[in-house]
Amino acid sequence: MLLTAEIHNEAVQNAAQATQQYLDTVGEHPFNCGFAWVSSYVKGNTKIGKSFIAQGFDKSYDGGYKLWNPGGSYSQDVGAKMAGADAYVDTVKKYLPEVSLMVNSRLD
Repeated sequence: MLLTAEIHNEAVQNAAQATQQYLDTVGEHPFNCGFAWVSSYVKGNTKIGKSFIAQGFDKSYDGGYKLWNPGGSYSQDVGAKMAGADAYVDTVKKYLPEVSLMVNSRLD
């Protein structure tokens, strides 16, 4: 199975909802500034890899492909961005359990 636009759009929507829920319940911490992204270690020349690239994943310097801030949050709170990235991974894993996906983050 491939990462289709339908799966990706559902995952992005769930990521945005999770990010907003985090901000509504926890709030934005002013000193918790950072980034979160989803990493997929698929090969770009395979069908599955091409499907990830088609949905906006970019080549990563450490191998595989990355999708930055899948929740689309303008917040700088890394916790909110991680909540969105976690929701994205959970949604995609529901359809593609065999694909290696993980959440990464770093403070700025």
